Order: sequence, then C-alpha cells, then structure tokens
Amino acid sequence: MSKSLAGIVAIVTGASQGIGEAIALTLSAHGAQVVIFSRKLEIAKKLIEGIQANGGQATAYSVDVCNEDQVQSAVSEVLAKSKRVDILINCVGGFNKFLPIEQVSSTEWDDIFNLNLKSAFLMARALIPSMKQHQFGRIINIGSIAGNGPNPYGTSYLPYGAAKAGLIGFTKHLAKELGPFGITVNSVSPGTTATERVIKVRDPESLNKMAEQTPLKRLVTPEDTAQAVLFLSSATSGGITGVNLNVNAGAVM
Repeated sequence: MSKSLAGIVAIVTGASQGIGEAIALTLSAHGAQVVIFSRKLEIAKKLIEGIQANGGQATAYSVDVCNEDQVQSAVSEVLAKSKRVDILINCVGGFNKFLPIEQVSSTEWDDIFNLNLKSAFLMARALIPSMKQHQFGRIINIGSIAGNGPNPYGTSYLPYGAAKAGLIGFTKHLAKELGPFGITVNSVSPGTTATERVIKVRDPESLNKMAEQTPLKRLVTPEDTAQAVLFLSSATSGGITGVNLNVNAGAVM
C-alpha cells in the first residue's frame, strides 16, 4: 500500500467508532501518524492497538471537542510533541433521536449545534495558527447528506440538518480565508451509513428501503467516506478547496 502520507500528522476527532474509525485506519495505513481526540478513550485505545499491530503510529487523547479549554490544552500538547499538525479531520457529530420541531428544546438545539458545528470551529481555530506558520494544512469536515436538504428517502431531523448545512457553509468561508496560507478546507458529506449509531436510530427496514432507492442500490460504507477523506488529504487534491464532496451512492446529486 502506498505510504503517500508518510511523515504527516493527522488529528481525527470522534475516531473511536464508525466513520471516524475508518478514517483513522485508512490514514494510518497510508503512513500518517494519527492522533485521536475522543471522549471514549478506552475504545480509542483499542483502535490504537490495532493500528500499531499493523505497523502504524497512533496516539489518543481524552477530549470533549465541544469544550474550548479541553481543545486548546490537547492541541497544545500535541503540537509540543509533534511540532506540527498537517491534517485535521472534524468527524465528531450526529444525533440520537427524531423529534418534530415543536418538541425540540433550546437545549437540544444547542447540543446538536455544539456537537456538529461548534466542535469544528474550536478545533480549526486551535490549529490554524500552527498551519499558517508552516504554510500548509488540510482541514476536512465531515458533513452529511442532511446538510444539502431533507433526506429524500427517509425521516430527517431538523437540528442536525441545520447544523450540517452550517458546517458546509463554514467550510467554504474558511477555505477562502485560509487559501493564501496554503491551507485547503473541504467537506465530505456521506449519505446514510449503516454504522452502529445509525442502526440505533433507524430500523433495518427503512435502511434497506433507502439503499434500494439510491442509483447504486446500496448505502455507503464508512470506508467509502474514508477513501474520499484520503483523497482530500493527499497531494493530488492540492488544487481543491471550498468543495463539499457528496459520498452518498447517488442519493443526492
């Protein structure tokens, strides 16, 4: 396997499971030194053991990426050890229930926006000074099909869709601001992915129905998104910034 990311340091938030786990494994397999930020440190440690068993390099930090002080402290520690961070993958996000707008509390709204949007802002803000200093960086935000609009084949959740739409907008504005410093900013928006979290929220029948209604007749996998992230992390994507790459089996075009 090509070691195209050899010597590169990449922080992946929310990498203890699902899409984030697949991203961490893929970047590591291509030579990156992976740093995992997760609230689920014990699970993250198992992922690290797997990466190291395959000859990769990985470390993990217990970080709530919605907490400004924790983010700044952890980023400072990583930079002190590694001297630089080349890639930031903002993968933290999600929701755990469907509610009509009348039942969405202001606390629920704030929690969803903090998890899916504020976390990306805090992580990017903490790392950008170092990236500017080195005149290089790749920031990749994991969006969602929901950020483009309501799911055409299934139930949608308004706070999540609004937050992911905000994340895509954040990506484009940040790309323009950071372009002169050699930093690219893009997002990858997966379609419905049958991760453990999604299976808890959606029943198997609805997942099968959504798969059958896509042009490719399947749901995307965590590895599909990880490969898109790998491309945007690599030198071959150096001319691409401000782009939202849909990875959704053609569900939204």
